[in-house]
Amino acid sequence: MTLHAITVLGQDRPGIIAEATAILGGLGLNLEDSSMTLLRGHFAMTLISAGDADAAEVEAALAPLSASGDLTVSVGDLPEERAVATDGSSWVLSVHGGDRPGIVSSVVSRVAEVGGNITDLTTRLSGDLYVLVAEVDLPRDVDVEGLRTTLSGTAAELGVGVSLHEVEADDL
Repeated sequence: MTLHAITVLGQDRPGIIAEATAILGGLGLNLEDSSMTLLRGHFAMTLISAGDADAAEVEAALAPLSASGDLTVSVGDLPEERAVATDGSSWVLSVHGGDRPGIVSSVVSRVAEVGGNITDLTTRLSGDLYVLVAEVDLPRDVDVEGLRTTLSGTAAELGVGVSLHEVEADDL
């Protein structure tokens, strides 16, 4: 069994997900993880699939998706490593304010400094308003109030607002 990382990027149109997943299913691949979204009107999909097909076979099967030139498809093999369960807790980090360079790197650096891991991150620009929402795993021993203070200081320097809230078990 081989794990493949598959990306599909390009001009959005109806049916991309249906076409790609039908091809992968036809190869006997199982979708283990996926993320699909529109980024400023452009389609972006990342899949992790498992199966017996090799990367070249998967890439050849997906080639019709990119035949018109509006999509780019790539396939790569991944090592057979599984995510290790953490002893931490899940949090949601939100940032909002005027758009400017450096917001993401400045804020997520504060999380990394305490050993936190970003497990999902979404940003959106709506006019001049920039919004970042991240799911974060924090180690159990993190000083959360200290992290909030550090994040608030960074946010003040950037001219944005920030909040950090623990995910309740009901939210999972």
